[in-house]
Amino acid sequence: MTSERNWRKSSYSGGSIDSNCVEVSLNRETLVRDSKNASGDVLAFSATAWRSLLSWLD
Repeated sequence: MTSERNWRKSSYSGGSIDSNCVEVSLNRETLVRDSKNASGDVLAFSATAWRSLLSWLD
């Protein structure tokens, strides 16, 4: 499921290979994963929940 998606690394990433960051994949649902463990667990958000989260963070 997650390997067929396009992933975007957070712009807040430190840029180094060992920096802590997340990747996001936007599609029908939004998936979020740890960039250092791409085959690990993934958080899934509905489009509505993702928009609510982003508006809350603003």
